[in-house]
Amino acid sequence: MRVNQPSNQIKLTNVSIVRLKKGGKRFEIACYKNKVQEWRNGVETDLDEVLQINNVFSNVSKGQASKTKSKSGEMECNETDLDEVLQINNVFSNVSKGQASNSEELQKAFGKTDVSEIVKEILKKGELQVGDKERAHESSQLWKEIATQVAEKCVDPATQKPYPVGIIEKAMTEAGFSVKTGKNAKAQVLECIKHLQANSTLPIQRARMRVRVTMPAKDGKRLKEQIIQGADKVEDEDWGEEWEIIMLIDPGQFRVLTELIQSDKELKGSGRVETLSFTATA
Repeated sequence: MRVNQPSNQIKLTNVSIVRLKKGGKRFEIACYKNKVQEWRNGVETDLDEVLQINNVFSNVSKGQASKTKSKSGEMECNETDLDEVLQINNVFSNVSKGQASNSEELQKAFGKTDVSEIVKEILKKGELQVGDKERAHESSQLWKEIATQVAEKCVDPATQKPYPVGIIEKAMTEAGFSVKTGKNAKAQVLECIKHLQANSTLPIQRARMRVRVTMPAKDGKRLKEQIIQGADKVEDEDWGEEWEIIMLIDPGQFRVLTELIQSDKELKGSGRVETLSFTATA
């Protein structure tokens, strides 16, 4: 016996749904997997690579999409290169049912009916819907990325040598660190380091930044004490027409040094701070 499928049912594969609740309604867009986070992180800048369907839906899978009317009365979607992110360039109230939002709903909730502009807002502020397996995989990948970056930026205070990634992962587990899948690894590294310092038994500190400070000798004599105040170690110093000093500092001191030199009126831009190295090295 033949089974008739609803004509508006949308069959999507490799799809991720981004949902935003606004004005008492829910709005959804259908995107390619992995592209949403890339777009939010700035890795993917072409929104055409993100959308699967260029429309805004109340229910994507049923294909109930909102369309806006042109002056001629024809239904249209406003496109601004969203194909790389979206599977369907439309805004839905329910992607899986294909229920698209109508223009009245869009106007009431967003104050406009331009689908492309609404899509961007949903991509930016909406919640990415993921299944349990996908969420577990994403969390595992993120965990590994964070551990790797912590290992690159930190050392054993006693030896000043970096730890293997496996040791960092073990310490993260011991300390009860939890990754946030809505944030990229880079944004969570400093939080992880602080968490390890406070909650694990692993001695750990950020690798020291190796910097060179250069300025006219007369200014070096005047500012030297302030400059070396935040140094962990002075490695080299040279006096000539210019004063040059190479130091190891905590990364947090780099901004202090830069602001000190930039704000000094007598230097008149003749002082500079350069980063020579930063990551931990074996």
